[in-house]
Amino acid sequence: MTDLLIPPPRSHRHDSLWPRRVAGGAALLALVAGGGVAGGAIADHYTSDTAAAASTATTGTATPIVNSGTSGTSGDLAAVAAKVSPSIVTVLVDGGRSSSLGSGVILNAKGLILTNNHVIASDGTVSVRLSDGRTVPATVVAADATHDLALVQATDVSGLTPATFAPDASVAVGDTVLAFGAPLGLEGTVTSGIVSALDRKVDTGAESLTGLLQTDAAINEGNSGGALVDTSGQVIGINVAIATAGDGSTGSVGVGFAIPSGTVAQVVKQLEADAS
Repeated sequence: MTDLLIPPPRSHRHDSLWPRRVAGGAALLALVAGGGVAGGAIADHYTSDTAAAASTATTGTATPIVNSGTSGTSGDLAAVAAKVSPSIVTVLVDGGRSSSLGSGVILNAKGLILTNNHVIASDGTVSVRLSDGRTVPATVVAADATHDLALVQATDVSGLTPATFAPDASVAVGDTVLAFGAPLGLEGTVTSGIVSALDRKVDTGAESLTGLLQTDAAINEGNSGGALVDTSGQVIGINVAIATAGDGSTGSVGVGFAIPSGTVAQVVKQLEADAS
């Protein structure tokens, strides 16, 4: 799905429409990258109030904003947030006519980053903003549109903190989870919820994805490519889509989806082989 303590390097416009379709007559399904082309359509417009709020946010190193509303003590979840946040980046694509913003997960110390394909699908210059506030150039290494995953390589970095991925078998309905990313451009954001269901299918009109995790952790535009993690700090999924109310609203209604870690591991292995 689409996604500030650090304002973007340039104005990121968010115009036109998300890919979406009616589901059950009441909900809309949407990818969650902020702005840019996603599967042939351009992401929803942020309101001027939202853009203004983002542009006036404080600058500096991104400090996690933790929204804890589920089981587990706040101290436990704060420890998970502190552990995982250094492994989360914001992915920026600046094009001539549009720009997009999403999230990503660090795979190795040299800056190989996993994100959604729909985050980087638009033409433009790619960069990533690290949790310490640095923005560095990046290139797309490989992409898989079928599974909506892509690898991005950050330039001239080292010593980064890679995320740890959990096996699929470790996930159960009711497990407490945290979602990391940059919803609405608010970098360093962490929200909490539970695993609501397993093996969901999502068809946004632009994409059809199967075997997804469903969660009620708040996921919004800009969260795409960010991590869904368990209470041990292991990544169990990559945020990819949300359901929204059918009244024109594009915000979270507590129904979000993530690509499970087992699928991610298989696709990453293939992408790395394709790139070698």
